[in-house]
Amino acid sequence: MDIYLLPAAMRELPPPWHDLTYRRSQVLEKLVPTEERREQARHVLRVCLPERRQSVHDWDEELRDFYDDRDDHTLDEADAWLTRIMPTTSQVTRQRVAQVVGQWADMGIPTVSAPPTEQQIDKVAAEWAASVRQTLAHDAFAFIERATVSGSLSDLETEETALLASRFVRVGLAVEASVRMLVSLGRPRGEEALLELVHDGDVQDFRPYVRSRLLGLRRSVYEIRAREVPRDEEPLLPDALRDLPYSWQSGFGWGATAPDAKSLARARSALEASLMVEPAPGVGRSYGDAPVDWDAIAEVVRALMPYPRLVTRERMNEAWHECESLGFDLRGTDAVSFAGVWCARIADRVTAAVFRWLADLPHVEGAAGDEEPAALSATAVWAAALAERSVRRGSAVEEALWFLHRTDDAPDSREALLRLASDQSLPATTRKDAQQWTS
Repeated sequence: MDIYLLPAAMRELPPPWHDLTYRRSQVLEKLVPTEERREQARHVLRVCLPERRQSVHDWDEELRDFYDDRDDHTLDEADAWLTRIMPTTSQVTRQRVAQVVGQWADMGIPTVSAPPTEQQIDKVAAEWAASVRQTLAHDAFAFIERATVSGSLSDLETEETALLASRFVRVGLAVEASVRMLVSLGRPRGEEALLELVHDGDVQDFRPYVRSRLLGLRRSVYEIRAREVPRDEEPLLPDALRDLPYSWQSGFGWGATAPDAKSLARARSALEASLMVEPAPGVGRSYGDAPVDWDAIAEVVRALMPYPRLVTRERMNEAWHECESLGFDLRGTDAVSFAGVWCARIADRVTAAVFRWLADLPHVEGAAGDEEPAALSATAVWAAALAERSVRRGSAVEEALWFLHRTDDAPDSREALLRLASDQSLPATTRKDAQQWTS
């Protein structure tokens, strides 16, 4: 007796939903998402939703090797056989899967024995059933999503669709389509669902993806806040940094800045001001040992405070609260420590941008033509001292060392490199990086 791999409700789906071939998507694209058809799509979602977490997005290594590591020349044809032998939901059975696996064995696919074992057949059967659920759910969400553009979903439809999308994410099936659906529902219901998901333990590895789409949905809120002029807010950065006109997104814009006396003076002031910012615990050369994912959090901080002049105590507190609501693991970091970390990171970002810019300037007198060659050749004198100080405090180490190397024809830069390369009080990686430019 053959064994059905899908529940009766899925086997009895009406056309075009019962069709497992490419024709289903073609038919759906031509259908207008009327209220009746949207209800039918939600019915598809209800019956496709499994009771427990699926392995389509959570493979164990043995199953991944078995199902994925097949000969590239035969992969497409082997997978196509599953649909060719089982073109409708009512035909998805273990016996038909066994036929396909047997044909894989005849083709010499190395992960299938000849004859196939019962365990191999069961694994493919389970994954194929999960894949059918996933593709049907993907098309159902896409079909409903088309209706959100015209705003034709009722409140009840929106509520049920959000609940279904959240449940699919939790079981690890059609995750991208589910999250897109929630983003399409927008605020408030879609946003509320995404906020719940980023705090849900069942989401596991999908949390970064869910959070990234949630950030996109909330970006307009950040942009509105960023356009507000700080009034009666406590600034957290020195004046020379707050005066910079460059945004974080443009790398502080130094690459496009003309190397004249004004820009060089601004660069020097920015470096000196950055050295005044208190280093934060764990903030250093690579942030590699920091327990908090500061690089991911950067998107929130940059969006709320795109310019140094906007870095205030009040906005840092808002960013901290926002990161907590987004489900970031702050590992007990309070608002004060959060602000300290980000002021140090911003200072490091400025320092790195300035040294990259300075390293590309011509420092040989006469090489800059009419662009004040004397000022350029003198730059290495004060910049070398600031570069050495930056390296010693672990700020923009790579960029500062590169600047010293680029200007090592100047005595100040060459001597600074030699001191850094031989200073046993510095981290071994820092000494090693300096030594590569002194040999």
